[in-house]
Amino acid sequence: MLPEVMGSRGRIGRPVTTRGTYRAVVVAPRVLVEGDSDRRALEVLARRLGVACPEVVVMQGITNLPAHLRDAGPVRLLHDAGESDYVARVLARVLVDVTPFVCDADLEDELIRAVGVPGVLAVVEAQGERGRYERMAQQPAQRDRPDHARLHRWLGARSGHKLTYAGLLADAVPLDDVPAALLGVLGVGSGSPASGRR
Repeated sequence: MLPEVMGSRGRIGRPVTTRGTYRAVVVAPRVLVEGDSDRRALEVLARRLGVACPEVVVMQGITNLPAHLRDAGPVRLLHDAGESDYVARVLARVLVDVTPFVCDADLEDELIRAVGVPGVLAVVEAQGERGRYERMAQQPAQRDRPDHARLHRWLGARSGHKLTYAGLLADAVPLDDVPAALLGVLGVGSGSPASGRR
């Protein structure tokens, strides 16, 4: 059996024989994300950045991570900062090549910071939802909170909001301000991985 070859861009499969020569087959890393909104944002950003979108697998929650690490091959993992301890414990028990990237504090928080409060409010207004947002912002529990926190609450307030606005905000973020974690998981530029199994 022919040996596997390792490369700096990921695991390279067993060479294919062609008329007595070998050609290394590069296996691109899979990307694991927690939810559908993460995948939507990555798909939009990949299109805008002009890069091929990798295979993005939605785990439907970080607690499903172990089940998605049973297959061999390199993995890039996008997760929320609050899940870092759990992720570290899981990665300590597996042999799969995993590079984690962390959203601080989560995808929505990253996108609000990248687009900016005025930009997010403009997106909300373009969706015809500014009035609904302002009514929510005047609720007693929200009245004294900063706009960033209220917008974060708004994005999770209704079913489908996270998915819808993940795409809209990913389309609105200036390309020079794309969060490092999202660049990294797409394999673009200088996105920095979190500490963990490499």
